[in-house]
Amino acid sequence: MLRLPLALLLLAAAAPARGGGPDGAPRPAPPRRSQPPPAAGLPGGAAAGTAQSTGAGTPPASTGAPRATTASTPRGTAGPPRATTAGPPRATTASTPRGTAGPPRGTASTPRATTAGPPRGTTASTPRATTASTPRGTAGPPRGTAGTPAAGRPSTAAPTAAGPEGAARRRQGGDPGTKAPVPRKKIVRVKVIKKKVLKKKPKAAAKEAAAQPEPACPPLGLESLRVLDSQLRSSSDKRYGLGAHRGRLNIQSGLYDGDFYDGGWCAGHEDKEQWLEIDARRLTNFTGVITQGLNSIWTYDWVTSYKVQVSNDSRAWQPCRNGSREAVFPGNKDPETPVLNLLPAPVVARYIRINPQTWFPNGTICLRAEILGCPVPDPNNIYYWPSDPIPTDELDFRHHNYDEMRKLMRRVSQECPDITRVYSIGRSYLGLKMYVMEISDHPGRHEVGEPEFRYVAGMHGNEVLGRELLLNLMEYLCREYRRGNPRVVRLVTETRIHLLPSMNPDGYETAYKLGSELAGWAMGRWTYEGIDLNHNFADLNTALWDAEDNDLVPDRFPNHYIPIPEYYTFANATVAPETRAVIDWMQRYPFVLSANLHGGELVVTYPFDMTRTYWKAQELTPTADDGVFRWLATVYATSNLAMAREERRLCHYDDFARSGNIINGANWHTVPGSMNDFSYLHTNCFEITVELSCDKFPHASELPGEWENNRESLLLYMEQVHRGIKGVVRDADTDQGIADAIISVDGINHDVRTASDGDYWRLLNPGEYEVTARAAGYEEARRPCRVPFENEPAPCSFRLAKTPRQRRRELLARGARPPPDPPLRLRRRRLHRLRAHRRPPP
Repeated sequence: MLRLPLALLLLAAAAPARGGGPDGAPRPAPPRRSQPPPAAGLPGGAAAGTAQSTGAGTPPASTGAPRATTASTPRGTAGPPRATTAGPPRATTASTPRGTAGPPRGTASTPRATTAGPPRGTTASTPRATTASTPRGTAGPPRGTAGTPAAGRPSTAAPTAAGPEGAARRRQGGDPGTKAPVPRKKIVRVKVIKKKVLKKKPKAAAKEAAAQPEPACPPLGLESLRVLDSQLRSSSDKRYGLGAHRGRLNIQSGLYDGDFYDGGWCAGHEDKEQWLEIDARRLTNFTGVITQGLNSIWTYDWVTSYKVQVSNDSRAWQPCRNGSREAVFPGNKDPETPVLNLLPAPVVARYIRINPQTWFPNGTICLRAEILGCPVPDPNNIYYWPSDPIPTDELDFRHHNYDEMRKLMRRVSQECPDITRVYSIGRSYLGLKMYVMEISDHPGRHEVGEPEFRYVAGMHGNEVLGRELLLNLMEYLCREYRRGNPRVVRLVTETRIHLLPSMNPDGYETAYKLGSELAGWAMGRWTYEGIDLNHNFADLNTALWDAEDNDLVPDRFPNHYIPIPEYYTFANATVAPETRAVIDWMQRYPFVLSANLHGGELVVTYPFDMTRTYWKAQELTPTADDGVFRWLATVYATSNLAMAREERRLCHYDDFARSGNIINGANWHTVPGSMNDFSYLHTNCFEITVELSCDKFPHASELPGEWENNRESLLLYMEQVHRGIKGVVRDADTDQGIADAIISVDGINHDVRTASDGDYWRLLNPGEYEVTARAAGYEEARRPCRVPFENEPAPCSFRLAKTPRQRRRELLARGARPPPDPPLRLRRRRLHRLRAHRRPPP
C-alpha cells in the first residue's frame, strides 16, 4: 500500500533529469533499462546496470567516465543508485556521513566538489568503485532508475542533487556545507585552447617536413670528369673513338666522321648482351640513370630501352627489379634530350651496368650516360674516399634563380653598404632586370686615375658556373674587406669593380627549371627570342680589315673606337634587348679590362674571335695587342687549379693543355659578332673569354670545388688591370683634363682614348715605349714611358698646348678681337725692331 505512492514520487522526481535539467542543460540520451534490483536484505547486491560486479569492494568494468568514483554509503542509510558519475569531468560523488538522514529514495546525493578533469584527447582511467550496499529491510532502487552508464554513453545523472529540492538549492547557491562548482563556461574555454594547441603542432610539423624534402643523390661525375676513363668499361666498342671512355653525358664529337674523339659509346655488336659499366670505386647508393644518344652530325643513333644491373665484385650481377620482374627503362627519342629514369628502389653496390635492349631502328647501340648515386661511408676502405679540397670560405654554394640572385645581391649590399652598389643596366626580353654589383671604395662615382674592371657571366643561360662564381665573389670581397684582408682592401680601394652575373636571365630560368643534368647541351643557351648573344654584337672586324687592305688606317679610318654600322641601328635590326643594354653599358663606363665567363670547356680564348678569311672555320687571327692578350689569358689559365692539373683529360675533342690551355678564339672556331671583338674595337676595354668547366651546368655539390679552382684566378686577373701605363692628359693653360684625347704607342696599331676627366689606362707588357698624346685643337706631345715587371702602372701624363688656330676659334667664340695672323705678327715685330735701331737725324 505504501510502495505505490513512493514509486510514483520517485518517477516524478526523476522526470526533470530525463527531460532536461533545470539549468537548461541539453537532454541526454535515454538510459538503458536497468536489471531488477537484488532481494532485500542480501548484502553485497550489485547496483542496477553495473556490469559483472560481484560484491562490495570489487572493481566494476571500466565505464569510460573521466576519473569518476562511486561513493560508498554507510550501513543504515539509503544509498543512491550507481549512475552518479555523469556531468563535468572529474566529478566525484559525495558520501553521506554516519547518523545523518540520507536523501529521499530515488534521488541522487549532492557531490562535495567538482574539479577540472583531464584535457580532452586523453583517456582517463576510472579508479576502483565500491558498490553501494543496501541495508537489510530496506527496498532497493525502484525499477527504471538509471544505473552505471556504459562506456562512451552519456550519463543521465546530474552533478548536483536531482529533483525540485536539488534545483532549488542550486538556484539559492547550494548547501552551506558544500563548495560551489566551477562555472562550466570557464572550463570549456580552457579545454578548447588546449585542444587547439595539441592539434596544430603536429600539422605544422608535417607541413614543414613536406616543404623540405630529402635532397636527391648527386651525379657521380661522368660529365664533370670526376669519373676517370679507367672507371668505364664496355662489352665491345665499334672503334677507339667510340669507346667506353666516350660514354659521358653531353660529350661532344669532332667535326669529322670517324674522329678519334667521337660523341659517345657505341657497341661493336648489335644484340642485347652489350653493356656499359661504371665503377664507382666504393659502395654507392645508386638512385637513377640519365642517358642520351650519340652526338654526331653524320648519323642518328640512340638507345630506346635498357636494363640496369649492379654488382659488388663485377662478376655476379643482379638485375634491377620492379617488384618480381626485371625492370626495363624507357630510353631516348632523339640524340640530344637527356632522359632520367629513377630506379624503383635505391640499390647499394659498387658497379653498375646499362644493358641496352632496343635502339633506333636505323641506327645502332650508342649512348651517353650519367649515374646518380650517394657514396656510402666505408671505414674499411679510405683509399677511394674523395680528396676534393674543402672550401674555407663560408659562401652560399647553391644555384640561385632570379629571385634568389636578387636577394643575395641585396644582402651583400646591406652587409657592405660603404663599398657596394646594385644597379640595373636594362631588361631582358621578358622584363627581367640585368643587375650589376659595383664594388669600390666610392661606389657610384668615377675616380680620376682609378681603372674600371668588369666580369660578365651568363651570356649563354645554360652555362651557369660563371653566374655562381660571381655571386660567390661578391660575398667574398665583402667579407674579406670587412675582415681587413690587405689584398682585398687594396683591390677594392684602387679599382672600381663591376660584376654582371646574368647577361641572359631568360635563358637561365629556362635551364634552371630543367635542372643541372637535364638541361642538355643547348637548352637555355639562347635568349627567349632565340638569339645567341655571343653572335649578336656589331661586326666591326670586317670594316677594319677592309680599311687596312686599302691602306686607310689610321689616317682615314680609325684603328679604335670604330663606329657602329648604320644597319645595326635600324629599328628592325635583329639586336636583342640584352645586347643593346650591354653596349650602352660599355659606352657609359670607361672599362679597361674584362672577362666573359662561359662553360663547356677548360680553356681561355683571346681576340680576335672571327677569322679574317670569312670562309674559313678556323684561322689564327691575332690583334695588334696579341702579346698583352696572351699574357692575360696565361694569367688566368696558369692560376686555375682545374686547368693547371697535369693529369686532367680533355673535355671533348680538343687538347688545349698542349698550348697552355689558351688559344686564339678564331683559331678554335670562328665567332662573328662576338662581344670580345666588339669591346676591343669599339671601346678601350681588353676582354677575354674563360671556359670554366667541362660541365656547363654542374651539380650544386660541385660548386664548392669549382670555387676553389677559380678563386685565385678571379682575383689575380682583376689585378692585371694595373699593368701598363696610366696618366692624365691636361690642358697646359687651364690644367683641366682633356676628354677623348688619343694615346698612341709606337709599334702598336691600336690606340686608346681618355675618359671624361682626361685620365687613361693603356695595358702593356713590361718594356720601354714611345707614347704620343694628341687631341683636337692641341699640339701633340710625345714622351718615353717604361713599364716595370712589377704589377704596378707606370705614370705617363701629358700637358698639351692649344694650337694657334684653336686659340683664335676660342677668341671668336667669346666675341673678342682675334690676334693677327702669324706672318702679319712676325712682320710687325721685325718692323718694330727696325724702328728701334733707326739712327736719329744729324
